[in-house]
Amino acid sequence: MSGVTDPLDGIVYVLWETQDIVNIAGTVRAMKNFGLRRLRLVAPAEFDPWRIEGIAHDTADIVAAAELFDDLRDAIADCSFTVAMTARGRRVKRAMARPREIAPELLARASEGADTGPVAVVFGREDQGLPNWALDLCHRSVTIPTNPDHPSLNLAQAVLLLSYELWMAHRGEAQEFKPPRRTAPPATVHLLERTFEAVEQALWRVDFFKNRQTESVMRTLRELAHRADLDQREAGFLRAIAIEVRKYFDRELGPLGSPPSGEGPPPESRLPEGAAEATEPGLSSEEMA
Repeated sequence: MSGVTDPLDGIVYVLWETQDIVNIAGTVRAMKNFGLRRLRLVAPAEFDPWRIEGIAHDTADIVAAAELFDDLRDAIADCSFTVAMTARGRRVKRAMARPREIAPELLARASEGADTGPVAVVFGREDQGLPNWALDLCHRSVTIPTNPDHPSLNLAQAVLLLSYELWMAHRGEAQEFKPPRRTAPPATVHLLERTFEAVEQALWRVDFFKNRQTESVMRTLRELAHRADLDQREAGFLRAIAIEVRKYFDRELGPLGSPPSGEGPPPESRLPEGAAEATEPGLSSEEMA
């Protein structure tokens, strides 16, 4: 027989004597988020699929497939490897692990599940955790490092943390970010210079340089823009904002007069003839929206 197609399908979460149905729902939701599908419940205080699905939406498949047991030994009898989640320190020396280090081993063992049986992760009841006899049934004990002054986690929180580590070890590291809705090539030097020119003109129009050195301010803005590594759409967007600011003040207050000491906004003629009105390739008013 060959191994399972998806290692996550070879991992079974076992909840022992869960007291609050909300924690079952939280467990199911976390499983759904991270690709786990197999749940076994041992003597839960309450099991109401309708209520669970009402709390954890879009989890009907996991809830419908959940298996109920009266005894923990029966729930893990067919498992080839078992891990107990525990927060309490024990006097007995046990094989301990953290979620991040145990996750790859769980996946490796689960990938052989069709031949050897599933891998079980056992979670205890909310108020007492797992008793020693339950830990004796497991190959490893796993603890989640927390603040020593307040170490106890909610059951669903513990499930979520382990599920996250399993997902990251399985495929999360290779999961790419969603690409942006629009992409654009890097801004050219020509476009950046037009942008800086438009920004400087707008800053003159709002009297920003009244008590500041123009050269120093513009050098700082250039450094900010270069660190941001603007693309053509972003640079064009900033330029459009600056132009609209200048045009608004021109309409409301009239064109800017000659500044003192021969200083003032850079003229459009600074760039080669015709450059001021040229458009960058791939930039349109629609793309800047």
